[in-house]
Amino acid sequence: MIKNKVAYLSEVEILRDLSTNELEEWDRSFTMITTPAGKIFYTPEEMGEVLFLLKKGRVQLYRISREGKKLVIDTLGPGTLFGEMALVGQGMHDTFAEAVEDCLLCVMSRADLERLLTKKPAVALRIFELVGQRLMDVEARLEDIAFKSVPARLASLLVRLAKEHGSLITGLTHQDLADTVGTYRETTTQTLNQFKAQGLISIGRKRIEILNLEGLKAIAEG
Repeated sequence: MIKNKVAYLSEVEILRDLSTNELEEWDRSFTMITTPAGKIFYTPEEMGEVLFLLKKGRVQLYRISREGKKLVIDTLGPGTLFGEMALVGQGMHDTFAEAVEDCLLCVMSRADLERLLTKKPAVALRIFELVGQRLMDVEARLEDIAFKSVPARLASLLVRLAKEHGSLITGLTHQDLADTVGTYRETTTQTLNQFKAQGLISIGRKRIEILNLEGLKAIAEG
């Protein structure tokens, strides 16, 4: 991994304007870490500001209510920027970060990021683009939870996952889906079975295949 570190950094969205020589110059400012699936690598008790850039895998951000109920804030894919750093409008208040799959992450401290932004304003522009898009996505999901029925919310989630990962969605349990759309596992299972009966999807263990994307879009928009 160390030998390919510059190659990894060159594929990080916010660093795409830097040349190979510049990436080599900034190499020591970035720490590359691997995180196995199932590991919680950030908790509300974490101190200090740090920024994560997800290069490979998926990460789930969630909160736990006083009653112990889990609420998924977001499930992130490769290329996503997240962390506790007010400098770039990122917050992890009361949030856990757990690797859903084996992950490769690039980590930066506030001091290193400030130094980079001062010398390379183009990086700041890329960060603002990513944060802006992330905010739009979160607002859309909150709107779904507030105004849509469970079938519409679940259909919307499946459409989004299909856009991100293709027609075969793997690695998510019914409980994961329920936590994301803000409902109970039993309700999610019942709704998925309805979609299956309608020929919209097929279901396996941690596996959902989208058979009729347009049909799901119609339910999501309805």
